[in-house]
Order: sequence, then structure tokens, then C-alpha cells
Amino acid sequence: MLFSPSRRQRWLRWLTPGLLVKRWLLLSTLGVLTVGLGLMVWLKLTPVFYTVRFVGNLLNLFTQLVPSYISGPLAILIGVLLIVWGQTRTLGAVTEVLLPVSSEDNLWDAIATHRRLNRGPRIVVIGGGTGLSTLLRGLKHYSANITAVVTVADDGGSSGRLRREMGGLPPGDIRNCLAALADEEKLLTELFQYRFMTGSGLSGHSFGNLFLSAMNEITGDWEQAIAASSQVLAVRGRVLPSTLSDVSLWAELSDGRLIEGESNIARARGQIVGIGCRPAQPPALPQVLEAIEAADYIIIGPGSLYTSIIPNLLVPEIVDAIAARHVPRIYICNIMTEPGETQGFQVSDHIRAIDRACGRPLFDAVLVQKNPPSAAAIHQYRREGADYVHFDRETVLAAGRRIIIANVMTEDAHTGVVRHDPTRLAKILVRWYERIHRTW
Repeated sequence: MLFSPSRRQRWLRWLTPGLLVKRWLLLSTLGVLTVGLGLMVWLKLTPVFYTVRFVGNLLNLFTQLVPSYISGPLAILIGVLLIVWGQTRTLGAVTEVLLPVSSEDNLWDAIATHRRLNRGPRIVVIGGGTGLSTLLRGLKHYSANITAVVTVADDGGSSGRLRREMGGLPPGDIRNCLAALADEEKLLTELFQYRFMTGSGLSGHSFGNLFLSAMNEITGDWEQAIAASSQVLAVRGRVLPSTLSDVSLWAELSDGRLIEGESNIARARGQIVGIGCRPAQPPALPQVLEAIEAADYIIIGPGSLYTSIIPNLLVPEIVDAIAARHVPRIYICNIMTEPGETQGFQVSDHIRAIDRACGRPLFDAVLVQKNPPSAAAIHQYRREGADYVHFDRETVLAAGRRIIIANVMTEDAHTGVVRHDPTRLAKILVRWYERIHRTW
């Protein structure tokens, strides 16, 4: 049926304000009329006179055969049907070209989503590891103006091997963030995350890491390599390394040991009392500073405190840029402690460690998980040297931080693994921003 209820509803949605479609259709119609008017003037109206007279005679003859109260509405109805039919076929053809075959959206949904996301706040997210990619997976549904600033201190696994063998930046965290922000078909994202399990040279490497490294070799520039990969994955937002320097982490432990290398810090299983990097004070990527200066909202974390979050804040220009912004700035505290990094830490200890690394308070609020995991999950984590991060409210308030408490956790019923839920986490963060940013 041409005018079925579902089809009528879809057509009525095109009248929704803000799509920027109706104004351009009207403008093109006005252009056609103007061209016609110009032809009339140019030809001195002679063809118009004879055409109007012919059409008038034809209409008089038609109305003598069919009364005007029938022929008039009938002609209008036929014209409307032709317009609807033509526009339906046009939009259908455009949809087939613009939308993937597997997409369940129609053209209206695609345009409306594009407009809504492009009007979203300019968000800068700082971190690394699985925590950052988890957050991005949820945030991309609220804004396309996301800049993920990623640590480049990773020296373990596939990233570490490529870094040692080919030089340049470790691609692992960059790859995870690109995949999290991807808006392309599922198969392409799975391909980017695919990890080879066999082969003496390929085993342990992910396709995305190899792809990024190869793109860097081709372009000779990590920025161009990341930008090209973003186009392949149709990324919402962008991913930037905090610095292009070849950064190596070091940590000083309470027992006097000095541990070199990001992957060795957690394995040392000591209490970290100081952390830094070589070279000291690496320069920030200029695009990162520009993104922070233009940001409406700055989010730090979640992620490993000393090996994912703080390494970004060892870049002095990034710290200065964040401190200078008078916008909502929030830290997402981890749900569980990490052996070798934050064992025995409470929420205030995480805050104190970031403040100490930056030399000043850098964020205004902290997001804390509301309810602890199940007793079974906590028991399993304690066997591995980890525990639930307890919320010491009074100490956090004394540190001058606003507190947001919410249930943003997901727990795997089979493995007991505790993670931030991307949907819940993004929803809470966006709601808090919408409530608070007007008063900032």
C-alpha cells in the first residue's frame, strides 16, 4: 500500500526540523522556477502565450466532459501520487548507494543520527588500555566530536614487539580505540581486532597492529596512518597519541627498586611511590592541545592508573592545557584495584596519585561505582591480589572533588570478571554533563 501507516509515519518524519533536507529541496525547486522564468523572459513570452492558450482550451474541453468539482480534486490527487512515487523511488535509490547492504537503518535514520551526533559536545577522553576503549564504545552514540588521547608507553605483547622491531609508536591502544569508535560493518571491525594464533612471525600479532604499522611505513607519519585507518573504519571522532616521542616509563618502588618499562612495572609487584618517563617532559602532539583548548568536556580514565592514565599526564603541555580549561572535567575511578599498581588503594588514593603526578588538581569531579561486585567475584579477585576499590567519601570531599555515584558496572556471571558497562557509563557521563555544563 502506498499510504500504509508505517509508510505515512516514515514520510512524516521528513518534516522534523533540523535535518537540513527540506530547505535544500525548496531551494532547488525555487531554482527550477527561476530558470523557467528566465526562459520566458528571454523568449519574450511568445511560447508561453501559445502554451497557456492551448492548455486553457484543453482544460475547457475536459471540464465539459468531467465536472470541475470532480476533475479538479482528481488532478490534484494524481499529482500528489506522482510526487510521492517519484520521491520514494529517488530516496530509495539514494539509500541503496549511501547505506551498507546490511544496515537496518533507512535514509531518514542515517541523516537524523548524523545531525544529532555532529551537534554533540566536543569531548576529550584521556587514557588507554581496555578501559578507554570501553568508554568510547558507549560515548560514540552521543557525539561524533570525540577526541581520544592515547598513551604510547606500551612495550609489551604485539605492540611491544612491533615497537622494538620497527620503531615508532606502539599501535595496540590506538587500534583498540579506533575499533571502539568504528561505525562500519561488524566484519571489518572484527578483522581489525583479529589476532593471529599460528606462524613463528605472526603469532600474537593482531591484524590492526600490523595494518597501522604498515600504514605508518607507507605514509611515513603516524598521524596520517591513524587518519587513513579512521577512514577505513568510518570512525566517529578521532584518536590521537599523546606524544610522538619514543616514551619509556619508569617507576620507583617503596623498597627502593627502580623499574624500567611499562610491562615490567606491574610484574614487579611493589608499591609505586614515584613514576616518570624517558625522555622527561616529552612534547605533546599539537592536535591534542588544539582538541583540549576547544573541548566542552574532559574525561580522564578509566584504565590502569600508572600505566594507562598517568603516562598521558607526564606530558607537561597536556597537563597545562587541561588545567587552563574552565569546563567540566571528571575522573572515572576504577572499580577494582590492580596487583603491582594500586593494591590497597581507595578512591582517594587514585585521586592523590594523579594530583601528585600532575603537580596540581586536574579534575573537578570523580565518578564512583555505586554497588560492589558479588562476594564470589571479590573472592576471585582477592585470590589474584586485587580487591574492590572502597569509596572513602569524607577524604574525597576533603580533596575538594564533586562526587557522582552510579551503577556503571557489568559482571560476567561465568568468569566473575568486572568491567565498566559502556552503555551505562556513557549515559551517566552525558547526563551529568548536560546538567552541569550550563553552570560552569
